[in-house]
Amino acid sequence: MFELNFDRKEEDAVIKTLRSKWISTGPMTIEFEKKFSEMSGAGYSIALANCTVALHLAMELLEIKKGDEVIVPSLTFAATVNCIRYTGAVPVFCDIKSYEDLTIDPEKIKSLITKKTKAIIVMHYAGFACDMKNILNIAKKYKLKIVEDACHGPLSEYDGKKLGTIGDIGCFSFFSNKNISTGEGGMLITNDKKLFDRAKLLRSHGMTSLSYERSKGHSTDYDIVELGYNYRMDDIRASIGIVQLAKLKKDLDKRSKIRKQYIKKLSAVEDLIIPFKENSGIVSNYIFPVILKNSNFKRRNNIREALKNKGIQTSVHYPAVHNFSFYKKSKNNLPLTEYVTDNEITLPMYGSLNKNQIEYISNSLIEVLK
Repeated sequence: MFELNFDRKEEDAVIKTLRSKWISTGPMTIEFEKKFSEMSGAGYSIALANCTVALHLAMELLEIKKGDEVIVPSLTFAATVNCIRYTGAVPVFCDIKSYEDLTIDPEKIKSLITKKTKAIIVMHYAGFACDMKNILNIAKKYKLKIVEDACHGPLSEYDGKKLGTIGDIGCFSFFSNKNISTGEGGMLITNDKKLFDRAKLLRSHGMTSLSYERSKGHSTDYDIVELGYNYRMDDIRASIGIVQLAKLKKDLDKRSKIRKQYIKKLSAVEDLIIPFKENSGIVSNYIFPVILKNSNFKRRNNIREALKNKGIQTSVHYPAVHNFSFYKKSKNNLPLTEYVTDNEITLPMYGSLNKNQIEYISNSLIEVLK
């Protein structure tokens, strides 16, 4: 499914950090944040332990509280929704646009807005941008906040802007299988200095200064001014992230070529839908999803098993969150999401895939479908 884009450079960065004797939040974390802001065009970036805590902080920063409603897609990883529940707010699940566009549907967003609605979380599926123009107009009309779950989309663009910089807050993941990998890790970005300053407090127990700042003589003591958390990233992971950022553009160029090769091989297969097939923008291509036509859950799983027997690992992005036991009490009408979650197959996608491997994967899928 995925292969880490690691080499000696990541090893050297970790060793250098270990030898510096500063391994918690410090100079590497600050440099990582600076480089991420430069890459994304965001005013401010704050490195965190993972993206789940970034999403949670986003809810806290936007003052989402118990009883509030937040509109969110169900076709996403559970963390996108769980962060709403952490605050006591209620997730309101929204369907996707179509089988060709697996992002949240603005028209359906409008139909779900109530007096309790306070925010919208969008998830840029596979790195392909949601319809942000319409979503921004909706948010402005109803005075709603927007959080971008951009875990799939570092360097992806919408109308010339990098994903994560369009709404109020953007959140990124550096989990082991993401475009940028530090094992665990995340980043919160914003153009609002007030949100950034409060995020820094909440990241580290509500403390007015960090150990690294005190060690450099910037302060000798600290105060606790708010109930915060321990959501910090360490310098070991940050040092890996800096190397990964330097590799990102080249890796995305390779992924773009791989996507074109897949499309060339599979676009004529009548039994398949290739989401976002006509998209020609700048996209991270985090994953390559295909959807089976006139199919069901059992057939999809049989096809995945047949591919496994040919040595091809696949995945599903994603089981619908609203169908998990914890969320089943909510009332939902999400027919497109439910079909996709039962009939989507994620094929291998990473920069070091070669032409022969893509041929083998594609031909195997075609053979299994027949």
